[in-house]
Amino acid sequence: MELSRENALHNVGTLRELVGEGRVICSVVKANAYGHGVKEMAPLILEGGADWLGVDSLAEALEIRANLVSAPVYIMGYIELNELETAVKEGFHFVVYNRETFDRLKEITERLGIPALTHLKLETGTNRQGVRDGDLPRVIQSYRENARMKLAGVSTHFANIEDTTDPSYAEGQQEEFNRMISVLKDGGLEPEFTHCANSAATILFPQTYYNFVRPGIVNYGMWPSKETLLSARHLNRDVEFKPVLSWKTRVAEVKDVPAGEAVSYGCTYKTNRDSKIAVILVGYCNGFPRALSSKSHFVLIGGKRAPILGRIMMNMTVVDITDIPGVKPEDEVVLIGSQGDERISAEDVATAQGSINYEVTTQINPGTPRRVV
Repeated sequence: MELSRENALHNVGTLRELVGEGRVICSVVKANAYGHGVKEMAPLILEGGADWLGVDSLAEALEIRANLVSAPVYIMGYIELNELETAVKEGFHFVVYNRETFDRLKEITERLGIPALTHLKLETGTNRQGVRDGDLPRVIQSYRENARMKLAGVSTHFANIEDTTDPSYAEGQQEEFNRMISVLKDGGLEPEFTHCANSAATILFPQTYYNFVRPGIVNYGMWPSKETLLSARHLNRDVEFKPVLSWKTRVAEVKDVPAGEAVSYGCTYKTNRDSKIAVILVGYCNGFPRALSSKSHFVLIGGKRAPILGRIMMNMTVVDITDIPGVKPEDEVVLIGSQGDERISAEDVATAQGSINYEVTTQINPGTPRRVV
């Protein structure tokens, strides 16, 4: 895999132009930086102008620290009770929302004498993480009783902002978010950071910025959805994001196969003419989805489209090169990216496998070598 430094810097710079100075950009690098490689991408994203990094787990946060990245890290997923002490000691910011976490943090902070940097998640309509309106009196009391449990931030997450061109549900969530923040303030709690803007919100709706945004997929040059792109055009949001990732492999074998013979497992494909095939070095163990088998999808060889034949295997895939002259072992094969005048995007792969671009890149095997170019 190749990662474009130029495009990574461009994408974060575009985000800074959108939100302006004085707001924290917390770029999300969870799931191995959306499959791009957190070790490679975290420094690029920070170089591009992001302030914080967002992750899902304590393990991901510790990986960032192990790579000598000193920027603030916000853990957005669940931290197990026996891991909370490490999160506090390391000074990570992290989400809180359940009673058990509050109780354990009271014991930890009193014993250690150091603060816990918490971000309270408010439930506004996603029904995932978050405290509901009726829980707020208890939450306020918990913070009052534990001065070392700092309310560093308050947040929520939109349920339906990128899968639609109708923002009404998201607007309702933001209204509920603002109302619940007022309840917290009436209870004497003033968070330093207020945040709810994911990639789609950051592109489309400045009213969601507050003083902290959490863009994810756009850091990597991919749009959250077709609906987000259409909405941006409708709102005259003139922004461009450039794909960072190119995924390539090599030809391992070239051979002739007569008409009428089966190719790959299960004999699901038979040649309908005398054919020339190439065996390429990628399979589902690498994250090249088996769902692409017999889906009229293709890869690029010699700047031309080479259709996938039969089932994708664990470590290999067979493609048709009958109409591509001169292919030989160790020629470059493009799975995602450009070659000649042709291009395959993560969205193309997603459409072929019946999924979304998020899944396409995050499922790439972490062991696949990544190189910044």
